[in-house]
Amino acid sequence: QVQLVESGGGLVQAGGSLRLSCAASGSIFSINAMGWYRQAPGKQRELVAAITSGGSTNYADSVKGRFTISRDNAKNTVYLQMNSLKPEDTAVYYCTLEVVTNAAYDYWGQGTQVTVSS
Repeated sequence: QVQLVESGGGLVQAGGSLRLSCAASGSIFSINAMGWYRQAPGKQRELVAAITSGGSTNYADSVKGRFTISRDNAKNTVYLQMNSLKPEDTAVYYCTLEVVTNAAYDYWGQGTQVTVSS
């Protein structure tokens, strides 16, 4: 059994910063890709950023230059540093990890609300 716990969401003014964390625990052999998605009201869930086990990253065009994804393999944790936040970044943010136990499975966090006021 694997559990993911997200933290770091909240309310911030436009131009501000937040740092999201997602920690995995349980029977983990290794973690392959890690990523962050977001879903705003009335919109589809979209990929924000992802990072491979080798450290390669990719970002949605809308967040390039403002958001940074990173990982700490020793802590089984992925981070999303969000700077220069805009009201359009308001959404529920979900982490997802491809966890290897006896096979590779995708796990999702419970979601954390990020609200950016103008």
